[in-house]
Amino acid sequence: MNLPGFDFSLQRQDMVRTQLRARDITDTAVLRALETVPRHEFVDPVDWDEAYEDHPLGIGCRQTISQPYIVAYMSQLLRVEPGMKILEIGTGSGYQSAVLAELGAEVFSVERHADLSEKAGKVLLKTGYADKVKLKVGDGTLGWPEEAPFDRIIVTAAGPKIPDSLVGQLAVGGRMVLPVGSTSQRLRLIEKTAEGVREENDIAVVFVKLIGKEGFLTGE
Repeated sequence: MNLPGFDFSLQRQDMVRTQLRARDITDTAVLRALETVPRHEFVDPVDWDEAYEDHPLGIGCRQTISQPYIVAYMSQLLRVEPGMKILEIGTGSGYQSAVLAELGAEVFSVERHADLSEKAGKVLLKTGYADKVKLKVGDGTLGWPEEAPFDRIIVTAAGPKIPDSLVGQLAVGGRMVLPVGSTSQRLRLIEKTAEGVREENDIAVVFVKLIGKEGFLTGE
């Protein structure tokens, strides 16, 4: 399907009803954001007929756009509030960035692939989110120290461990959600308090590898 101007609102409503509400996504702001952001704009037009289905899609550079449920689930775990400053590691297509921006956050997103970052920037501009999302090309495992601290951090690739640099850039009272592991991955929820850092294991997931100084050295 490649139908410029086609209204995908019914597909978004169905996605939210069958994939999110029917499961464990209860945050009304997250549900509203997923129903609002045009996911099809963040994938190749040849994949538009699958844009709102419950699975990831390739976006080039051996990367993927996560399935809608995982985007919603991680966003719900973050507990985003309007005005928060969020660091995203792994811009990818820019879809998760747009969802966070729709939730009212100021997003700082790091991507190691310049081509993906440039493409995401164009789509974010087209969809009206560019003024809420700042993009940077670099090693995401090192975060964005010049803009720290962050109220929330979300990582959309799995590393062998939790990067110390990201923990250091998380504000006291902040939350970070990220997948950790190689062949077996689980989401981890990090909460930072004045007393220290609390870690919690969550659901099993499958993400591409987090490449960088504090991640995997290669994607192989």
